[in-house]
Amino acid sequence: MTLDLFAALLAFAFVTVISPGPNNLMLMASGANFGFVRSIPHMAGVGLGFPAMVALVGFGVMRVFQVWPMAQTILLALSIAYLLYLAWKIANAAPPDRAEAAAGRPIGFLQAAGFQWVNPKAWSMALGAITLYAPGRDLSAVLWVAGTYVAVSVVSTSTWIVLGQQVRRILTNPTRLRAFNWTMAALLVASVVPVVLA
Repeated sequence: MTLDLFAALLAFAFVTVISPGPNNLMLMASGANFGFVRSIPHMAGVGLGFPAMVALVGFGVMRVFQVWPMAQTILLALSIAYLLYLAWKIANAAPPDRAEAAAGRPIGFLQAAGFQWVNPKAWSMALGAITLYAPGRDLSAVLWVAGTYVAVSVVSTSTWIVLGQQVRRILTNPTRLRAFNWTMAALLVASVVPVVLA
């Protein structure tokens, strides 16, 4: 991969992972409700799960959609159902009682990594990245794309968790915390609308 192509890939990857979407909204909510340290498994699941998905898409998973187009419709329906479930969990993530909130559980590594497979934004990002930067799907190009996503995900996931953690300072009031959680849940649902309408 040439330096110019890698610079373009780096910019593409950074813009796609830093922009608001289901992963980032959930990371922000996790940072606000559970803090940075307790959100690390969630962060790692996104940061490693998505690049793994990119690699598998590059090595042939996207051919399933070409052979069986109905698979994309089924995946979209499952994705929307799961996102609605996650939105409900976020809306009810931190009860007003501090003891109960401390006992709550953030999304874990495997859940976050698995979520990539039902995240409509992740699919469009993975398909776009492979199509643009590894069109021949050769091993080195696919690994460059996946590796670039690992690097930029560290910055993106950390940023969104810290943003949520900073927001947490003003969410000491149970009413504000509940409003924040419901807002994050609504934004999560809204983030799927462009994918559904595309």
